Amino acid sequence: MKTLFKGGTVYDGTGGRAFTGDVLIEDDIILEVGTDIKADADKVIDISGKQICPGLIDAHSHNDFFYDREDAEKYYRPFIEQGITTQITGNCSFSPFGIDPDTPYREKVGGGLFDAKAPCSFAEFKKRAEGNLFVNIVPLIGQGSVRAGMTGYDPAPYTPEQIEKELSYVREAMEGGAFGGSLGFMYEPDRYAQKDEIYAFAREIAKYDGIVTVHPRACSIVSADYPLLTKKSHLEMGLDEAVEIMHNSGCRLEYSHLIFTGQRSWKLLDKMLTTFYRERAKGSPIAYDNYAFHYGASVITVVFPEWYAQLSREEAAKPVNRRKLELTILMYRKVLGIDWDDMVVAYISDDHPEYEGKTIPQCAAEEGLSNLDMYLKLVDLSDRAGSIYLGKYYNEYIVRRLMNDELSVFMTDAWVVDKGLQNIAAFQTFPQFFLLAKRDGIPIQKIVRKMTGLTADRFRIPQRGYLRPGYKADITVIDLDHMKVNEEKPDFRPEGIDHVYINGHPVIENGEYLGGRSGAVVLKK
Repeated sequence: MKTLFKGGTVYDGTGGRAFTGDVLIEDDIILEVGTDIKADADKVIDISGKQICPGLIDAHSHNDFFYDREDAEKYYRPFIEQGITTQITGNCSFSPFGIDPDTPYREKVGGGLFDAKAPCSFAEFKKRAEGNLFVNIVPLIGQGSVRAGMTGYDPAPYTPEQIEKELSYVREAMEGGAFGGSLGFMYEPDRYAQKDEIYAFAREIAKYDGIVTVHPRACSIVSADYPLLTKKSHLEMGLDEAVEIMHNSGCRLEYSHLIFTGQRSWKLLDKMLTTFYRERAKGSPIAYDNYAFHYGASVITVVFPEWYAQLSREEAAKPVNRRKLELTILMYRKVLGIDWDDMVVAYISDDHPEYEGKTIPQCAAEEGLSNLDMYLKLVDLSDRAGSIYLGKYYNEYIVRRLMNDELSVFMTDAWVVDKGLQNIAAFQTFPQFFLLAKRDGIPIQKIVRKMTGLTADRFRIPQRGYLRPGYKADITVIDLDHMKVNEEKPDFRPEGIDHVYINGHPVIENGEYLGGRSGAVVLKK
C-alpha cells in the first residue's frame, strides 16, 4: 500500500534547512522524499501547515520490561502519543534478558525497579517480542541484570570464572544483534562490580563495536557512594569514572541522563561540559542525553539516613536521636540544595492516595505537622518504600544550554506506573522539547535532529532516524502551531501529534490513537 504525505514542512533528520514537500511510503519503506511528488498513491494525507519528521527516537528507556504483559499497550501508548516510534532500552544496567530462566534470583533482576516477568536469553527475548511490540526497541544488555541473575545482590567481588560466565551472556546478546550494554552504579547489584569486572564487560561490548551507557555513581555535588571529603565534587567523579571505563575498554560511551540534582550542583554545569569537550577533542566517542523537565523520579528515603533506619522504635524516639536525625536531614538538604517543597509525593500505599501529587509542606499543613514530622510519617506509612518526584534536577538556563549543546540527545527515562502519580516524562517530554525550542528560538531542525538522525547515528541504528528512500517508514507528523502540554497534569495527552506511523502502519491518524503491535526488535548489523 502506498501512502503520500502531501504539502508539509519536511525535517529530514539531517539538521539541514526544512522545505515544503512530500513523503511517499509503500508498506514499511520510504520510497521518495521531495517536492510535488507525483504518485498513484492508495492514500493521500494533506499535511499542509504541519511538520513531518522521521519517527522520534527515545534515547533512554526501560520499556523492554513491559512487552510481555497482558496489558502491555498501556505502558507504550503515552510514548507513541508523544510521537515516539523507537526506544533504546536496557539502560542503567537493567534488561529482561541475559539471564538464565531458572535463576533463583528472578525478583532481583530489575534491581527493585522493574519486574522481569520471564527472564531469558537474548535469543528467547527476540522470539517472544517479535510481533508483540507497540514501538520499535533497540536493545542493550544490562550488566546489573546479568549479575543479579547469577548471584542476586551478593556484594562479593567476582572471580575470573564468574566474570567469564557473565561475558558469555554478553556475547550471546551482542552476536544476536544487541547494540551494546549498560552500567548503573547507583543500583544493586551493579554498584558492587569491581574494576576488573566492569572493564571486562565494556571490552566485550567494544569487541562488537557496541555502545556502553553509564548511569554514574553520583548525579549531585555529594552522594553516599564516594567519601564525603574529596578534591572534586561527586558529580564530576562520576563522570571521571565513566571516562576511565571508556579509555580502558575502547568502547563508545553514552553518559546517561546528565542531571544536576540539587541547586548546589547547578554551578558544575560548565565543569561537566568542559570534560565532555576535552574528551571529544582527544577523539573520544563520548556524549550524553538529557530531560526536558526539572524533576525526576526518586524514593521517599532520598534524605533518610541509614543509621536512623537501623534503630529500634524505642531508640528512634529518644530526644538525642531525634535531634541528631533532624540535623542530619538538614545537612543533607543544605549540602544538596533541596527544599521540602521539592518533594512531591508520587505513591505511599494503596491506603493513602490522599497524599499523591502534594508536596511535603502541603501534606504537613493539612495535618498540622512540621515538615520533618510529616516526612517521617510518610516514610513510615510507606514502609520506607514510597516514591516521590524530586525537583531541582535543572533550571531553565541548564535545560536551554543542554538543548542547544551539540553533544546532547533527548530521552524520557520514564515508565508508566501501576499505582500513584504518573511521571510527566512518560507522557509529555518530546512535545515539551518542541515547545521550549519554539519559545527560546532554537531551530526546530536542530531539535528534530537530536530526536532522530543524531540519536540513530550515535547508537548506529540502521534504516531509522531519517526521511530517506529505502529507510523504514517510521513517520511523525506534528502541528507546532497547535502543540500543547500541561505541566499541572502529568498524564495529560499532548496535543499537536497528528500522525504517527511505525513501520508503515498508522498508529495515530489525524490525532486519533489507533494502536497496533507494529513495532519490531531492531538488530545491529
